[in-house]
Amino acid sequence: MTDRKRQIPRNVVMLGLVSLFADLSTEMVYPLIPIYMTAVFGATPAIVGVVEGIAESTASLLKVVSGYLGDRFQRKKPIAFIGYSTTLLYKLALILAVSWPGVLLARVTDRIGKGIRTAPRDALVAESSPDVALGSSFGLHKMLDMAGAALGILAAFLIMRQFENPSGIAAESGTIRTCKIIFLGSAIPAVFALLMFFFIHEKKRPEKAKAKTPVSLIEGAKRLDKRLVLYLVVAFVFTLGNSSNSFLLLKAAKVGFSTSDVLLLYFLYNAVSSLLAIPAGGLSDRIGRKSVLVAGYTIFALAYLLFALAPAKGWILAAFVIYGLYTAVTTGAERAFISEISPPDLKGTMLGLHSTIIGATLLPASVIAGLLMTKVNYSAPFILGSALSLLSAIILVFGLRKPRNIAHI
Repeated sequence: MTDRKRQIPRNVVMLGLVSLFADLSTEMVYPLIPIYMTAVFGATPAIVGVVEGIAESTASLLKVVSGYLGDRFQRKKPIAFIGYSTTLLYKLALILAVSWPGVLLARVTDRIGKGIRTAPRDALVAESSPDVALGSSFGLHKMLDMAGAALGILAAFLIMRQFENPSGIAAESGTIRTCKIIFLGSAIPAVFALLMFFFIHEKKRPEKAKAKTPVSLIEGAKRLDKRLVLYLVVAFVFTLGNSSNSFLLLKAAKVGFSTSDVLLLYFLYNAVSSLLAIPAGGLSDRIGRKSVLVAGYTIFALAYLLFALAPAKGWILAAFVIYGLYTAVTTGAERAFISEISPPDLKGTMLGLHSTIIGATLLPASVIAGLLMTKVNYSAPFILGSALSLLSAIILVFGLRKPRNIAHI
């Protein structure tokens, strides 16, 4: 196989830069949300779980719909652009929020945008990349995505640090003012993300190929590989225990990390994911998607077990590093796997369906986690997540057999 065939296309790089700037914008804000809600508006962990669950699930159906529309009309780029545009509305809604329901409205706005853009964007990555470099392409995209997230969190950390007193605690008025400054500043990289779309070119299929696109999702569902159906079931089981990352941040705060230090932990998680995403994606090209996914779920189980048992700050630090490794290992492999095993004219639809299942499951997952954290203790949701992740790995080991026509699985 020539090195030229393994090269990552310019389109993939540009899509990665879109995600870099968009995630820089989003992650300047995201780790502040649970602390903002609890410290400023008096929300409980259960309310945080409801907000995060509703925000993810409200938009979940849009992921499969936008993926299907992109496949049906071959207009993935404009759909993705619309989805990224809502990032600016999200920041405005956060600035205007005066209670936790206002934060809920802002989060729903943000997740609707993510629901619109995710599947068309991932389909663009898949269609722009050669098959032999599919894992590496998704790995590069994830690397840039997580690098932007890390930079956003670092920026929020540096700003927040300036307003904390020596004990690491900011006054409520100072927290509100600082957070709103960060919310406003985060709109700048969002604008750069939209500008990157001028450098992205969408490939057009011939008219004959367009005519083969199914007229309905039901018709397309009849053509699905059983292995893909199995993996969608696994995604549901796993996500029941993989609640919002907000609970990781609340756990860190519970152990004794200050607000700014919690941001630094989240920066560490994103930095680890960014550094390892490309080699992890390339590894799935070489040894197969199944092996990498099983390893990823096992790593997740270990990370959540550490979050559950953590008696001190050092354990939490290690847990965030291992959690970053899990994200790097699984993201590229699962998207490459879905792209390979989906019908050629339904890549966007199946990528969207996968995201829809995850988004819809996040509502019960986050509500369950919030209730466990409120009614039992701060370790309970992580014990559940660790167990369900191990169950997902076991299902993959014994249930996912290698397709004859796909070498990478």
